[in-house]
Amino acid sequence: MTGVSSIFAKARARLRAAGARMRRESTRAATGIEFALIAPVFFILLLGIVENGVIFFAGSTLQYATNEAARWVRTGQASTGGTSQAQFRTQICNNISPLLACDSNLQIDLESSGTGFTGAAYGSPTTSGGALNPALNGYSIGTYCQVELLRVFYTWKVITPGLSVFLTNITGGYHLITATAAFRNEPYSTAVSGC
Repeated sequence: MTGVSSIFAKARARLRAAGARMRRESTRAATGIEFALIAPVFFILLLGIVENGVIFFAGSTLQYATNEAARWVRTGQASTGGTSQAQFRTQICNNISPLLACDSNLQIDLESSGTGFTGAAYGSPTTSGGALNPALNGYSIGTYCQVELLRVFYTWKVITPGLSVFLTNITGGYHLITATAAFRNEPYSTAVSGC
């Protein structure tokens, strides 16, 4: 009987060793499974952070282009040079490329008011439905000493899945990037000594 009991004892020892080894190795797959559960959320958040950074950089680029175009109007170069609306758009497009495309997503509105800053009334950039107002595409360079408002809009298509509700601010899955410059034209004419 000792032979049979020693066989059982050896089998029990092997089972215990196998059980201990299985317990030690049971956590190896847990890390992979946990990563598989967390990875999609992590990568979506990472993509959202990157896209938000690119949107911020695009807004800075659009503001730079707007400031340069406003300077062109304010100093009288656009008025005395007979700049057309297409040429004005091209100048803004040259300052925003290659980051932003100069296509239908770009909308430029230049309005002038002879009454000064307090009497100027400008419309909302969005419609009541939450979309960008397509009527904002005026082009009025004005003359010396007039108050001008230059607004440039760019509709950025949000690509981050699941986070578009946090990154969009107008309808259709777009983020509206806006750049604005309000200024008074300089007295660039020799007929005027000051404003």
